[in-house]
Amino acid sequence: MKPRRINHRQGRLFEQRLSDQLNPNHELCILSEVINWDLLENEFTLLFDDEKGKAAKPVRLIVGIMLLQHMYGLSDAAVVMNWTDNPYWQLFCGYDYFQWEFPIHPTTLTKWRQRLGEGGVEKILGLLIEGAMKVGVISKSSLKKVIVDTTVMPKAIDYPTDAKLFCRALKRLVDFAKKENIVLRQTYVRLAPKILKRISRLFHGRKSKQAMKEVKRLKGYCGRVFREILRFISENDGLEKRAAPVMSLIGRLLMQTKESENKIYSLHEPHVECISKGKVNKKYEFGCKVSLTVTHKEGFVVGAQAIHGNPYDGHTLRQALEQTKRLSGKEVEQAFVDKGYKGHGIKYCDVRMPGSKRKWNWRQIRDLKRRQAIEPHIGHMKAEGKLGRNFLKGVLGDKVHAILCGVGHNMRLLCNFIRQRAAISTA
Repeated sequence: MKPRRINHRQGRLFEQRLSDQLNPNHELCILSEVINWDLLENEFTLLFDDEKGKAAKPVRLIVGIMLLQHMYGLSDAAVVMNWTDNPYWQLFCGYDYFQWEFPIHPTTLTKWRQRLGEGGVEKILGLLIEGAMKVGVISKSSLKKVIVDTTVMPKAIDYPTDAKLFCRALKRLVDFAKKENIVLRQTYVRLAPKILKRISRLFHGRKSKQAMKEVKRLKGYCGRVFREILRFISENDGLEKRAAPVMSLIGRLLMQTKESENKIYSLHEPHVECISKGKVNKKYEFGCKVSLTVTHKEGFVVGAQAIHGNPYDGHTLRQALEQTKRLSGKEVEQAFVDKGYKGHGIKYCDVRMPGSKRKWNWRQIRDLKRRQAIEPHIGHMKAEGKLGRNFLKGVLGDKVHAILCGVGHNMRLLCNFIRQRAAISTA
């Protein structure tokens, strides 16, 4: 059923309202009045059916918890547990009386993220941009000049090696056989972990030839079990559909070579890509590319999207500018990028990058030098936010997580601005 609404208009005899006790100049109290909650409730209520199921949790509660979660970089369980301890968090989420019980189960956030999707979290980011203009963090002219850059959002997977993948693929095949009552001649479930340990010791001792022989042996065990299950499936027509996801994935793993394209680096996240960054401390990162757009002066995030396929940076600029226009309602006039965006093909916007042969005055040179101001913002999103490691599953999880990381960064900027303004007014 459609979500309930929080209604505290009627007073309580033996309880005092939080709005009467808390500091009205606190940043969360001010933000709770700035954000247009009614618009979000009207938009997200349409995603639910009138008659089916139990009434959903209030929209303001869920969205408020998501904002706080990415603002402080907390997990689903941690943000729900801390919610009951902080009255400012409860007032921000629409509760005017103190709550002693947990508001939701942590898995509720997972279901809501799947229901909202990329379009839903984009609406949240768009409302934060409107709220920032009301507070005075950004102005309408700020939306015309932006900085665009890309970074890698690592996925929560272990560093992939052939030995680990073959060992996990073997376990997944054996588990599938047990589930379908397929009797295997040999499972190798006790032998495979021993070989995996032996491989790690051989590589540590720089005996790569012997280690590669053991990897080939482990791959042979996985291939035997795979072909045995495949023969059993060919004799049972009803099993083919249930086995297709597992068998197709492990079949790709067994067939891939060093030169293969679209390789599998994780069985539970097969869409993960290997992105070479060229850095000394971390040459390769496994995840997906994220395009970020921030205002030139304030560093306020006005666009964020996860892009799969590891495209060239110049080919992502058009999508970034279109998303910024869709969220802010303003056409971008100037975009500052690095040399990785050469060949972007954008003609309706003035795209500026270093190394150009155009003659600029000192103001244009100053604006261009500020392009690298986006780098510390990306660092804050990875260190203080949740951009440094994505725990959400699938392609949809990547798209939703990238936008929510931008939302969390904007919340931190808004709170810092309100704090500084309050400090100046009291000084």
